Formats: sequence, C-alpha cells, structure tokens
Amino acid sequence: MLIDLRSDTVTQPTPEMRRAMADAEVGDDVFGEDPTVNRLEAMAAERMGKQAAVFVPSGTMANLAAVLTHCQRGDEMILGDLSHTFLYEAGGAAALGGVHPRPLATRPNGTLDLQAIEEAIRPDDVHFPTTRLVCLENTHNRCGGAVLDSDYLGRVGDLVRRKGLRLHIDGARIFNAAAALGVPARALVAPADSVAFCLSKALCAPVGSLLCGSSEFIARARRIRKQLGGGMRQAGILAAAGIVALETMPGRLADDHRRARALAQGLGALRGLEIETPEPASNMVYFRLLPSAALDAAGLRHRLREEHVLIHEVGQSRVRLVLHYWIDDAAVQAVLAAFERALEARA
Repeated sequence: MLIDLRSDTVTQPTPEMRRAMADAEVGDDVFGEDPTVNRLEAMAAERMGKQAAVFVPSGTMANLAAVLTHCQRGDEMILGDLSHTFLYEAGGAAALGGVHPRPLATRPNGTLDLQAIEEAIRPDDVHFPTTRLVCLENTHNRCGGAVLDSDYLGRVGDLVRRKGLRLHIDGARIFNAAAALGVPARALVAPADSVAFCLSKALCAPVGSLLCGSSEFIARARRIRKQLGGGMRQAGILAAAGIVALETMPGRLADDHRRARALAQGLGALRGLEIETPEPASNMVYFRLLPSAALDAAGLRHRLREEHVLIHEVGQSRVRLVLHYWIDDAAVQAVLAAFERALEARA
C-alpha cells in the first residue's frame, strides 16, 4: 500500500462521506435550489463568523473570485511573494481580472511586515494603480505550514481599515491554524472582509472550497463564480461530503500536527537531512537534503517510490511532506524506516 505524503489534496473521502454523497438531496445550485449546497454554505458562513458563503470547485477559484469581487481592472493587491495566490494560481488575477500584484517579502513565519504593507499602499496619483486589497495566507504553505495568530491578523485588519482597503485571507487550511492555536476558526478570520477555505485538503472531502464574507460581497461573488465557469448544478452530491468534513474533521487535525512533529523529529535524527522546522506548527514538514546525502530531491523521490512512499519536491534539494487523515502512527514509522533505507542506499 502506498503512503502518500505529497499533499493533503490526495485525501480520499471517508466511508461516511461516500454514504452522504450517495444519499444527498439535490437541486439546481445556480438557481439556488440545491438544499445540500445551501446547508453547506450556511454552515461555512457560521463557522467563519460571516454573513454568507458560496460553494466553488476549488481553492484557486475561491481566491480568484475574492480578488475579482474586491477589485476592478487596474487595481492593485498587496500579497506575499511566497503566497499560494502569487506563486501557484496561474496568474489568474492579472490574466483574467487585470489586477496588479504587489508582492512583498514573506517573513519565515508567514507574515508580512506591517510597515512594509503600509509603505506599499499607493498614494492617490495618476501614475499608480489604486491599492485595493491585502491578501494573507493562513496556514502558510511555503513557510512550512506556519500559523498566523489572532494578534497579528487583528493588527493587519486595523491597518487595512484605517487605509480604506479590504483584507482577504486565503484560509485553505484555516482549520489547521485554529487547531494549532486552540481557538475557533472564526476568531482568526474576524478582521477579514473575506476568507476562503478548502474542503479537499486536510478536511478530506473530495472537491470544493467555500468563499465567505458579507451578504453583499457573496452576492457579487456568485456572479464572478458564474463568469469563471464555476456555476455547478446538482452540486449537493459534492456538498454532502463537505458537510461531513465540517462536522467530523476539524476536531481531529491535532493528530496530524502531532504526527508531523513525530515525523520531523525522526527525520532530524537521520544523516543527510536538515529539518527546516523541527517543531512544525501544523501538518507540514519541510526539509533540505545536504550535500552529504549524495542525491537530490528527485533522486530521493525515486528511491522512496520503490519503498511505496510518495513525496513531493519543491526545489532541487527541498522537500515537503504533508500529514493527513490517511496517515496514521504506523505509517509515520514506516516512512521513517523507508527514509533510512533510501538514504543508506545512496551511491
């Protein structure tokens, strides 16, 4: 059996989710007539402390819809240079919305410096695009699953409001952040005008994300969803799994975090590796291969594949491992043994 650590997007629906999908009551969601989608959206809005939510096929679409709802063509958004929206969403905001990105240096803990944000806000001058939006990511993928806490988010929210801007949080894994901090997810996104979170990552559902915000914002976002081709019909089949995800998955995410720490500790004892965060904050473990390993990340991936372990490299020597519902304590021990054999087999 394969042990897949490439991402928490590889999670398959649980048996309970499959039963819920088979039994889902459905209607036409574009007409607002799918009762299961409507229930999921109401649950999502309540969990985020927002007035409304809209169900979309992916996290990328959720973030793009948020940007296009907040901004007009020629506006500018401030975001981190290591953010998912800047790096991994195919430049959609610029290509499809004409929204100019203003990337700032992402600090190792996933935050943006508040002074840098303030200095990046454009003055009212015809030479410049209009600064409209600040985007943050929580947890922060490229920063090792770093968690942004309520204090920092509140200070960004205060700055954004003082400057008349809007704040969007890419909360693809916001429930991981909440579990790590021991607070409700709604407390982390309270300063935000909008938040997107994924059902198909750590929450284990097969498809979908929710974009949450005010009723007026979500009404506009529904039109954007339609423009982007995200208007689904009998989507209750998918939403049913999302409901189970919200009901059953957030409370167990601490187990993934505990296993990530155990994996990081075990890998840290092996020669040839340098763990970036020995005590990972959430469900991700990043490490670098040292020259003494005598192989690069692609070579390690091939050797581990022979051991029935799948990994994902994010650079020539950098690797990300992601813990999720389908990785138990026994799997962690099996992964450590496989790593030891793969590293010992180096030429």
